[in-house]
Amino acid sequence: MYSSTTSLSARLARQLQRILSQGQPCHELHSVKALSNTGASYSDTNDKVHDPLGKVVGALLQEMRDAGTFKVERVITTPQAARIGVATPSGQKEVLNFCANNYLGLSNHPVLAEAAIKAIKTHGYGLSSVRFICGTQDLHKQLEDKVSRFHGTQDTILFPSCFDANAGLFEALLTAEDAVISDELNHASIIDGIRLCKAQRLRYKHMHMGDLEEKLREADGKGARIKPIVTDGVFSMDGDVAPLKDIVQLAKKYKAYTFVDECHAT
Repeated sequence: MYSSTTSLSARLARQLQRILSQGQPCHELHSVKALSNTGASYSDTNDKVHDPLGKVVGALLQEMRDAGTFKVERVITTPQAARIGVATPSGQKEVLNFCANNYLGLSNHPVLAEAAIKAIKTHGYGLSSVRFICGTQDLHKQLEDKVSRFHGTQDTILFPSCFDANAGLFEALLTAEDAVISDELNHASIIDGIRLCKAQRLRYKHMHMGDLEEKLREADGKGARIKPIVTDGVFSMDGDVAPLKDIVQLAKKYKAYTFVDECHAT
C-alpha cells in the first residue's frame, strides 16, 4: 500500500481523457485497463486529490505490523498433509502442519483424487453459475441423498464450505421475531452468519448450561418465535467438546432448536 494523494479513479479518468483527446493508439487503452486491474493507490505529487481510503487502510496495516498481528500468507507447494512444503525466499521448506482441518487425511487420499478426476471427465469443472439459477448436477443430488440417509434427516443441502453454510442459514430462516442463542466462543463463521440476520442475539457463557437456560427464558420473555441454540460440536481453538446431551434436553424443555457446527469434529 502506497501513501497516496490521488485516487485511482481520478488518475484513470485523466489518462483516458488524454488518450481520447490526443488520438493516441489503441495500445494506450490497454495501459488504462491494466492500471484499473491493479486495485492499488499511488502517489502523484502533481495532484492534490485526497485519497481517504488509502490513508485509512495504510494506517490500519501499519498498526497491524506494529502490533505483530499482520499476517503473511503461506504459499504451500505440496498437497495438504501432516508435512507440507512451503515456499520461502531460499526455496521450499518442509514443515509440520497443525492448522488444517484435514483430520482424516482425505485431502490427498488417492481414492478421492481419482474420483474427482473421473467426475471432471464426465461432468466438467463445475456448473459455471449458482445452483439457484442453473440447477444442480446428479452427482450433487446423489451425495446429498447419501448424507441424508447417513444422518437420518429429511434432506441435505451441500455448500462449498461451512463458512458459506453458516452465511446462508440464519438470514434465510430467521427474522426480527426470532432469537439466536449462541455460545460465546463459537467459530467466526457462525458469528458472521448470525450478524446477517435480523433475529435477536443472545450469547451464553461458554458451555455453561445454567447461563444457557437463563438466555432461553429471556428469549421466551421477549416472545421469540423461533429459538435456535447454536454451538460448535468441537470448538476449534481449545478442543472443547460441547455438552450436546444437556443442550438438547434444554432445547426440548424450552421448545427450541439445536444447531451444531461439526466442522472440527470427525
